[in-house]
Amino acid sequence: MKFIYLILSIFISFAFASCKSLDTKLLVPVKELPNAFSINTDSSNLAKIDWRNFFSDNSLASLIDTSLNNNQDLQIALQKIEIARANVRSSKGALLPQIGLNIGDGIRKYGRYTMDGAGNISTEIIPGKIVPIDLLNYNAGLQASWETDIWGKIRNQKKSATAQFLASIEGINFVKSNLIAEIAIAYYELLALDNELEIFDQTIIKQQESLEIVKAQKDAGRANELVVQQFTSTLIQSQVLEKETAQKILMMENKINFLCGRYPQVIVRQKSILKDEPNLAFSSGVPSQLLQNRPDIRAAAFQVQASKFDLRVAKSSFYPTLTITSGIGFQAFDPSYLFISPASLTYSLLGNLVAPLINRNALKAKFNYAKANQLTAMYTYQKSILNGYVEVTNEISNIQNLQEIRNLKKQQNELLILSVETSGELYKYGRANYLEVLMAQQNSLQTKLDLINSNKRQRISSVNLYKALGGGW
Repeated sequence: MKFIYLILSIFISFAFASCKSLDTKLLVPVKELPNAFSINTDSSNLAKIDWRNFFSDNSLASLIDTSLNNNQDLQIALQKIEIARANVRSSKGALLPQIGLNIGDGIRKYGRYTMDGAGNISTEIIPGKIVPIDLLNYNAGLQASWETDIWGKIRNQKKSATAQFLASIEGINFVKSNLIAEIAIAYYELLALDNELEIFDQTIIKQQESLEIVKAQKDAGRANELVVQQFTSTLIQSQVLEKETAQKILMMENKINFLCGRYPQVIVRQKSILKDEPNLAFSSGVPSQLLQNRPDIRAAAFQVQASKFDLRVAKSSFYPTLTITSGIGFQAFDPSYLFISPASLTYSLLGNLVAPLINRNALKAKFNYAKANQLTAMYTYQKSILNGYVEVTNEISNIQNLQEIRNLKKQQNELLILSVETSGELYKYGRANYLEVLMAQQNSLQTKLDLINSNKRQRISSVNLYKALGGGW
């Protein structure tokens, strides 16, 4: 008996000694967040605004509602939450004993020249009846097994599953935020295309009028065929751009319908909104609020927690595990004797202490894997914070610059509209050539398109800032 205790002591001591080098306290360099995105340190934050209040366009709000109900990516993310929830329930169940009902029967024959066989031929199983050669065995009872969580292995598995579950919830919030932004951006792209198509239609009408004037001047001997050809070519180019824009509109509508999880149909929208002066009043808050508002950063933080618990699980695999098994029920060779108590009553209780000795390299490999996984999660968390800060600062600068660009484009557009009228009048009286007229028309067309594009980019930038700050979920 003393020998057994000695072996057991050596066994456990060896298991614990080899775990001293398994450090689970890992650190990575942390970059402190700046105190502010700019000189403004106001803590009010755009991300706190509900998306229904952020987007005032009812048509856009309706599209967002539809996408949140039908989008396939969002439905996939919801199922990932269910998977994570099931893992949490499974890990909780592992803490409790496993109890099962066992009902069965069987037959056994011992060899004649064995200890059991030789004993059975001279033993009465009941008074007056020798143990039969073919020994039947009926049993009914409960069996239980329980792995005692001495080192917290199962509890850490539960904590890891819980952290993964919380990360999956943040994952769906991230999908929602991206989906809302993607719908809004595609909507503004569509409105911009609508306005471009309207500009092309108006330009084509004016170019047709100019072409008729040139043809009349040719008939009167005041212009030649080259001028007619140049004006005709410009008109055809505008008609080509009109057709291409119409195709882009169809494709953008289909993209929005796809995001809404439905087949192609006409998108109801308010085309004139893009011409209105955008409301660029915003509050970015302070950088530290990104940790609470951005779902991708929150998800990365939960992944760090999960990886820490996984590393502890990997370390506890080096320690001995104590498993207790037990059973109680009835057992007999004949069903008529099965529930006679206490004669047919049977029970068992067994405790096993097992520690790994031979295949420790596999455990070390799992520990190193969990260690690398935790470091990866920690670096990913730091990267997500840095990425969030960069995205916000980019969009703040972009919004400010786009406002200045729009003001300049607006001035340029007003001047070029006058230049088209002026060049037309001068051409009628022979004080400007046709190239000057064509150049004025082309410059005016391009500036109108640029102005629409500037309006679109301002709204898209405000959407991107809203998302970058963590809004939309």
